Amino acid sequence: MDYKELIKRELIPAFGCTEPIAIAFASAKASELLGKKPEKIIANLSSNMIKNAYSVTVPGTLGRKGIEISIVAGALLADSSKKLELLSTIDKSRLSECDDFIKEGRVELNLAKGKANLYIEIITINEDNSSKVVVEDSHTNIVRMEKNGEVIFDKTSKDNNEDSCSFSFNEIYNFARTCDYNDIKNILQKQIDYNLKIAQEGLDNDWGSNIGRLVLEMDNKAYFEKLVAFAAAGSDARMNGCELPVIINSGSGNQGITTSVPLILYAKDYKYKEDDLYRALIFSNLISLYIKDKIGKLSAYCGVVSASSAVFSSIAFIKGEDKKIIKDTIINSLAVNSGIICDGAKSSCAMKIASSLRNAALAYEQAKHYKSFKSGDGIVKDSLDKTIETVANIARYGMKKTDEVVLNEMLDNRDYIKDFE
Repeated sequence: MDYKELIKRELIPAFGCTEPIAIAFASAKASELLGKKPEKIIANLSSNMIKNAYSVTVPGTLGRKGIEISIVAGALLADSSKKLELLSTIDKSRLSECDDFIKEGRVELNLAKGKANLYIEIITINEDNSSKVVVEDSHTNIVRMEKNGEVIFDKTSKDNNEDSCSFSFNEIYNFARTCDYNDIKNILQKQIDYNLKIAQEGLDNDWGSNIGRLVLEMDNKAYFEKLVAFAAAGSDARMNGCELPVIINSGSGNQGITTSVPLILYAKDYKYKEDDLYRALIFSNLISLYIKDKIGKLSAYCGVVSASSAVFSSIAFIKGEDKKIIKDTIINSLAVNSGIICDGAKSSCAMKIASSLRNAALAYEQAKHYKSFKSGDGIVKDSLDKTIETVANIARYGMKKTDEVVLNEMLDNRDYIKDFE
């Protein structure tokens, strides 16, 4: 797969947090496959799906939160053909029907053990009829469908592996500098329009903890704080049910906002040409995808760390900084904030964006002053590509147990502590 195809696949619009929307998508597909209104729905979800959908407000549901409303709204009200925007046009007057379905105990939620980090299995039942839909690895990637026990669609494990893309800093840098982007220009423009709009909405109105507005109101005149405020405000709005779409990155709207909004503002404020902005956006998005590639879309690693590293390196990119400064910005940033945990989608994501962007801004200044971390300083290696690989290994393997502990704490299940005693 080439970089253009990767951008087409990954930079797609999503209406609301992608995990509950993905659950709603699978549920809608299962209900359509059943062919009638389900009487019962069983959802078997991976721990990361439960974690990320547990606390977030689901858009289109008038402030309702959590997994069950995502399941039922998808099954009863949504059209799966709209994919990650399927809750944008549901009939809100029927939400009480969803509430009743949940209150009557017709939703069964289970933890699917030993599955991929992104795993959704929805089973719908009506009398003697049933259907099953399985989504795995990415948010709309259906790998199996069954009707009344008969398999009607199945991807082999080989087919299930999405085409991979070869990543390296130099390849991404050269592509962003020289490519003809006309056939992906519309995607980049949507990212500019959608993501900046939700950031402005987060500043203009009362969403969640209003982290973005708090940043702007603080007595801090540093220019980069404006970039921090807008990105955090976009998350404020998105995590609390704002009904505006976002162009995502690495399966995440928060990462899509973080990897684009600060750059867009910077380019506008300093009057860079349209061509400069498009090329810097290509660079930022691809660097973010590169860092997350081996980590996976869902893990205990907070993805806005990688997105923040990418976006400040893209500011260095648009300014025409030396390649070493651009690389060192990423290394310095990853060396410090890579330990931030993901405890699901919710209001505090905006604060994590603010923290990560501030760290990345400092990492950029550090690089410009030739004070960057050296190989052997903790996890820092002798090249950017090796450092990214190290971060991925820590996130994917070292933080695996962390992920389990975080979920158990979120669910207030203290029995897991016995395993450590």
